[in-house]
Amino acid sequence: MPTDEQLVDLQETLYTSRNPTRRWLHCTRRDWIVDNIKLAGGESVPRALEVGPGAGGYLPVLAAVAGEVVAADIEEAYLDQARKRMGSMPGLSCIKDDITATALPVDSFGLILCTEVIEHIADSDAALCGLRKILAPGGVLILSTPQRYSPLEVFAKIAFLPGVIHLVRLIYREPIIETGHINLLTEAGLMAQIEAAGLKITKRHKSGFYLPLVAEFLGERGRNFLQWCEMKLQGSFLSGLLWTQYYILTKQA
Repeated sequence: MPTDEQLVDLQETLYTSRNPTRRWLHCTRRDWIVDNIKLAGGESVPRALEVGPGAGGYLPVLAAVAGEVVAADIEEAYLDQARKRMGSMPGLSCIKDDITATALPVDSFGLILCTEVIEHIADSDAALCGLRKILAPGGVLILSTPQRYSPLEVFAKIAFLPGVIHLVRLIYREPIIETGHINLLTEAGLMAQIEAAGLKITKRHKSGFYLPLVAEFLGERGRNFLQWCEMKLQGSFLSGLLWTQYYILTKQA
């Protein structure tokens, strides 16, 4: 299994990948998240939280809309990376916390970001309940996670078979590390968990389409074709093939 430091290094390379499709998939997700942090933040929120900050890329965006920013994770490597990225930024706290049994105060954050996290948590029901517990009344939770049957997730499992992964790394010529996704959810499954946790969906979106060989060997033409496919799939009954599902959530009354 990859170390926490390797996972941090991987996240740093995704947005500058030499592969146009890989770069597009991750930059599209990042841009949607950034835009919606700014929309949710409005003029300002007193306290914002990121659960699972990863390499810390969203912390400066949260800092721009919140008076205080907390980064919470169960892994010290990610918290160390957050501290390095933000330096001595006033108002940033890094806290070790398990969102499935959170010790953070009830109703304490007006904006919470949890992107690409719950697929790493076996008990996502408990994670969503924890997020609702600490979300302030009237606050906003931004959530994203991969779709279970998207081609990228299906072929990622094939890519790490013995013998195959060596070829994949030769083709990409950059870090390719196991994702650690242990709890991939369908749209229906996640929506059921959201409702059971007492959260309400105010906005949702899907993005990202991957096809093997097209992504690896057709360069910019391949990326353009996959972008066209994404546009056709959005809003259709085949939208489950898109890679990422996004939600803007509030507490149910």
